[in-house]
Amino acid sequence: MITSDVLLTMIRNMGEAIKENKEFLTDLDTAIGDSDHGINMSKGFTAVLGKLSGMEDKDCGTIIKAVAMTLISTVGGASGPLYGTAFLKAASVVNGKAYIDRQDTIQMLYEAIQGIKARGKAEKGDKTMLDALIPAYEMLKESIENGEEITTAFEKAEVAAIGGVEYTKTIIARKGRASYLGERSIGHQDPGATSSYIILRAIKDTLKEAR
Repeated sequence: MITSDVLLTMIRNMGEAIKENKEFLTDLDTAIGDSDHGINMSKGFTAVLGKLSGMEDKDCGTIIKAVAMTLISTVGGASGPLYGTAFLKAASVVNGKAYIDRQDTIQMLYEAIQGIKARGKAEKGDKTMLDALIPAYEMLKESIENGEEITTAFEKAEVAAIGGVEYTKTIIARKGRASYLGERSIGHQDPGATSSYIILRAIKDTLKEAR
């Protein structure tokens, strides 16, 4: 069970992880994109961190919706609307709830993925964040439905996500500026898949700390 206190810590850890990887994400994006993914994501999560004070008494849906709206309003390029939509869809699952249970986590990641698919008109294999999130979701769902602890489920989801990040090195980009490179995009790690992996890893790390 994830209380609103743990959720706030989780979001702080996401923000710090994204800020720590700002240069790395930008380097990845320089190779195949607009050279701004790390900069934009760091800017967005810095703004998110500034919105968290005073939210200790809010329900989980309200907290996550605040993250969504902040990312939409501060992150440039495609990443803001995509991540904002993902958080907004996840927030709808726990609207009014004081905690997030195991089934909620499955549904939240499912809804986030559906939101990204709809907003980005993308599917797994297009060399996007979905290549990390979809295998992570599938592993999370399988683990929780097998009765494993939520921490174990997110540990497995993290492994699946990094596998998805590695997979993006082997495929041609079909979305965004990277798609202009065609076959020359092969060999490059997708920055969106990488930031998704970093966020999932922060969730896992927070759950382990809270255990």
